[in-house]
Amino acid sequence: MWQMSNAVRHYPWGSRTVIPDLLGEPVPADRPYAELWMGGHPDQPSVLSTGAPLDKAIAEQPQDLLGGAVHERFGARLPFLMKVLAAEAPLSLQAHPTMEQAQAGFLAEEAAGVPRDDPSRTFKDPWHKPELLLALTTFEALCGFRPVEESLHCLAKLQLPELKPTIAALARGGLQAAIPQLLALSGMRRTHLVDVVARRAAAFVAAHDPEFINTYRWAAALAEAYPGDPGVVISLMCNHLKLAPGEAVFLPAGNLHAYLSGAGVEVMASSDNVLRGGLTTKHVDLAALIEVLDFSDGRIPVIHPVLGPGGLRYPVPVEDFDLTRAQLDEQAGPFATRGPQVVLCAEGRATLTGADGELVLERGQSAFVPAGAPVTARGPAVLYRATTNLH
Repeated sequence: MWQMSNAVRHYPWGSRTVIPDLLGEPVPADRPYAELWMGGHPDQPSVLSTGAPLDKAIAEQPQDLLGGAVHERFGARLPFLMKVLAAEAPLSLQAHPTMEQAQAGFLAEEAAGVPRDDPSRTFKDPWHKPELLLALTTFEALCGFRPVEESLHCLAKLQLPELKPTIAALARGGLQAAIPQLLALSGMRRTHLVDVVARRAAAFVAAHDPEFINTYRWAAALAEAYPGDPGVVISLMCNHLKLAPGEAVFLPAGNLHAYLSGAGVEVMASSDNVLRGGLTTKHVDLAALIEVLDFSDGRIPVIHPVLGPGGLRYPVPVEDFDLTRAQLDEQAGPFATRGPQVVLCAEGRATLTGADGELVLERGQSAFVPAGAPVTARGPAVLYRATTNLH
């Protein structure tokens, strides 16, 4: 077992308090803390207490650190990445590719000679990026397309002539027709549409009309942050989720989503492939986004945990990762898994005991545990454990 040093990502939408508080660091005056990365992603791998980056250590000893089954299935790489994400402002409207789409897009950009650090590059690696977000605080997000009939009602309720083409496209051709039409609008028409939608949405909120009030409130707020962005109108056709602490949501390939506010533990396939569709100043590749989008509509289920080995487990339909929340008392209990583990101490003080001795994790500290290592854990503490989901 090794304690890890982890990288922090500083993005404008991040919180100035959540991650510094977790790490026991002073509140920064100059920049927000958006994401704490824990894993072996080559962009910013965690560093083991030996001084070795986790990705390099795994590349040198894949069988010992990953175990035979994980090494055979995923190669000499940790297939998951765990993060603490803290959003004080909305993230971009985005989707992630399937494995086949990621591999094809990556090879095409490699063949075209697009540097991997080029801001216009779309596919940074050949991996898919399904992800799970577990709320630590009340967490709001746009996630997937709401039922089309509901979207039609939400748009029509605004009673705007400028929305008639979108409503007609949605009624005739569904989301496959309406979303590309919005994304393709020219500058002046797009700016005017977003402006009138935002003003009318704000009027409904001011009148305390309860129907779609959260949807309209966020549309007005997003338009203020991103004037003229078609993502504002698209947000009206998305499910609005409000997760309570302890609830989670799984985001498969093609799911259009945007995190709006709150803090959570996020675990995902180890990839940085993000295809943005709006609500951002970063590169937007509309053609690639339309190619990967899942246009199916309907409710997105909230995931509640089930009792599993070591604690409360959040089941997901992928092999790359698995997440467990463990509430430890002062009595030591087994904490081993067949696969490799990344463990974060979120509350209290945890002691991990293995064949090579003890490792104490204070709040905000994390560790890497090799596959199959015989480990016990005691607290009092709350741990989040990411591992693989191979059966």
